[in-house]
Amino acid sequence: MTRFALSALTFSAILLATPFSAFADDHSAFKIKASDKASLKASVLSDFDSAWAMTVLPDGHMLVTEKTGEIWLLGTDGKKLGQIINGPEVMAKGQGGLGDIILHPDFEETGQVYISYVERDENDDTLSGAAVTLMTLSLTNDGGSLSGDDVVWRQSPKVLGNGHYGHRMAVSPDRHLFITSGERQKFSPAQNMSMNLGKIVRLNLDGTTPEDNPFYTGHDGTADQIWTLGHRNPLGIAFDADGKLWAQEMGPKHGDELNLIQRSKNYGYPFVSNGDHYSGVEIPDHDEMPIFEAPKTSWTPAISPGGLMIYNGDMFDGWQGDAFIGGLSSKALIRVSFGEDDKGNPTAEETGRYEWDKRIREVEQGPDGAIYVLEDKKGGRLIKLEPHDG
Repeated sequence: MTRFALSALTFSAILLATPFSAFADDHSAFKIKASDKASLKASVLSDFDSAWAMTVLPDGHMLVTEKTGEIWLLGTDGKKLGQIINGPEVMAKGQGGLGDIILHPDFEETGQVYISYVERDENDDTLSGAAVTLMTLSLTNDGGSLSGDDVVWRQSPKVLGNGHYGHRMAVSPDRHLFITSGERQKFSPAQNMSMNLGKIVRLNLDGTTPEDNPFYTGHDGTADQIWTLGHRNPLGIAFDADGKLWAQEMGPKHGDELNLIQRSKNYGYPFVSNGDHYSGVEIPDHDEMPIFEAPKTSWTPAISPGGLMIYNGDMFDGWQGDAFIGGLSSKALIRVSFGEDDKGNPTAEETGRYEWDKRIREVEQGPDGAIYVLEDKKGGRLIKLEPHDG
C-alpha cells in the first residue's frame, strides 16, 4: 500500500469584491476576480495531476479520483493520507479514464461506493464506453482497498474515439441511481433510442431497470434505462432541496447548458443548441424548435462546465439552494441562483463568478458547509473556500 507524505502547502488567499486582487504568502501568489460582493478565504490543501471527482465521507474524510486511475483518501484537513487500491483498471486516453465516485445511500452500513470509468473493448482498444461499478470500500489510517467489482451499467455500444463520456452520477431522494451518458461526439446517438448514448439513465440501486421508467418495455433493451434524451456531454448532475434534478452539459461551440431534468423530455441535441458546430455549421436555437426542452440558462461564450453542486450548508449566508459549476475553459467557479417566473416556472441565472486562472474540474460541499474545488490537469489543487471574516 502506498503511503504519501503530507503536502507542505500553506498558501491561502482572500477573494474580494474587486475586479482583480493579487495575494502572496511566501512563495505563492495568484490573482482572483469576483463578480459579486463575496468575501471568501481560499486555502490550498493538496495537489493532484489529473483530478476528476471527489466525494465526502460521513466522518469528513474525502475521496478524490484521478483520471489516470488513482483514488486518494484525504484526511478531514484535506491532506493526502494514501491511496485506495484495487480500483477499476483504466487506460486513460483523451477524456477517458477513471471518473466519478459517489456513496451508496447505505454507505455507513455497507461501505459501498459507485465508481464510473471508461473501459476498452477487450479485442480492440480503439473502441470504448463508460461503465459504472459498485464496490465495497475498506479504509485504513493511510488509505484502503476496494473489493467486489459489480458492474451495474455500461454505455452501449462501445464506439471509436475518446471523448464525451459524461458518466457523472447522483442518487435521488427516492433511491434511484441517475447516470449522465455523453453522445461520444457522434451526434445522432443522442436521439437514437436503441443506444444509451446522449441520455440520462435511471436505474435501481443494484443496476436493474425500474419498471416505471418512461420508455420501459421489459425486453431488456437500452430504451428501458432512458429517463431523458437529446444530450451532448453532460458533466454534472445534482438534486436540489426540493428533489428537482439538474444537469449541465457542454454545448458544441458555445451554448453550454444548465437543464432541469424532467421525465421523458427531449433536450434536442443535435437538432437544436444555443451554440454551433465547430465546423461553423449553424444549429437552430431551442426557441426555433420549441418541441424540444430548452435549458433554464445557457452560456455564450462557453464556460465548459465541469462538476455541479447545489449548496445547502449554513456557512455561506444567502447561498442556500444555489448551484455551483466548475468552469474549465472559463477558468471560473460559477454560481447560479434559482427562482420562478410569473407563471411559476423554474428559472436559473448566473449570479456570481470567481476566477483565479485555473480550470475547475469539480466542486463539492463539505460537512462543515465549506466549498471544496478541484482544479483540472497536472498540478491541479484542492481548494477550500470559506467566508472571510475580515
